Amino acid sequence: MSDLPLVQADHAVPAPAATTSPGGRRRRLRLLSRTDRVVITLMVLVPLLLVVGLVWLPALATVLLSGTNWDGIGPLGEIDWVGWKNYDDMVHIYPPFVPAIQHNLLWLAALFVVATPFGMFLAVLLDKELRGSRFYQTALYLPVVLSLALIGFVWQLIYSRDQGLLNAVLGSQVDWYGDPHVNIWAVLVAAGWRHVGYIMLLYLAGLKGVDPSLREAAAVDGSSETSTFFRVIFPVMRPINIIVLVVTVIESLRAFDLVWVINKGRNGLELLSALVTANVVGEASRIGFGSALATIMLVVSLLFITLYLATVMREGRR
Repeated sequence: MSDLPLVQADHAVPAPAATTSPGGRRRRLRLLSRTDRVVITLMVLVPLLLVVGLVWLPALATVLLSGTNWDGIGPLGEIDWVGWKNYDDMVHIYPPFVPAIQHNLLWLAALFVVATPFGMFLAVLLDKELRGSRFYQTALYLPVVLSLALIGFVWQLIYSRDQGLLNAVLGSQVDWYGDPHVNIWAVLVAAGWRHVGYIMLLYLAGLKGVDPSLREAAAVDGSSETSTFFRVIFPVMRPINIIVLVVTVIESLRAFDLVWVINKGRNGLELLSALVTANVVGEASRIGFGSALATIMLVVSLLFITLYLATVMREGRR
């Protein structure tokens, strides 16, 4: 008997075409009309130009001008380069600089140690869905959206030496805004009033996103509410904690509104932002010196912004 021929069944099945091939992308692009492509281009290009023109170019110009003695009046060709002289003068022969650094650090400590924990505490309470929680959220967040003029008016009613509510209650005649020994503390109370509502909203949003099963598992293990929050919930909200840290630092650096309205950042209310404004748009018009002060604020802010962006990108890769 002859051997039967072997039949080879190795018919190769052709691989399917990749869905992300250049041809496929070109076909999808052809599905967009010319109007759609113009709209998409403008949606990308316009914000990019605004950010570059209003943020990055001014920031770069500030760093460059910090090494000059330009007064903002003469032509750009007459700008004199002085190198690090503005920074040296800032430290050694500019009396408001050291008090401004101290006040900014005090501002940061007050917001971070007092206002931020209090805002977190309020968020935890409101997360329990108490009766009237919507009203409390609105009332506590209202200072964040109030105008500067209205905030100044509200606290002037409280701090006024002759007709203020605080002096009427205490039976005193303290000049809360004029006395350099107490005015920084009075302004910090007003700043904390605004900051608490902002932090409360951030933490409340973070608490709403926590998986309820974490609380249930902790309760089964016999953990108290306080222990559950600090050992389970708080570590889970690490991205929110980073955001709060960055926001608090930036708020302490750009603190400006109230002190400028009160006395333009003088007489015990010196802050870096007020010194920048006084030198850049004040009577002296020392653009170079004011830019050096602004550069210090920019560098410190970038450190914490970089920390925030690194954390966000790390969380996104997980």
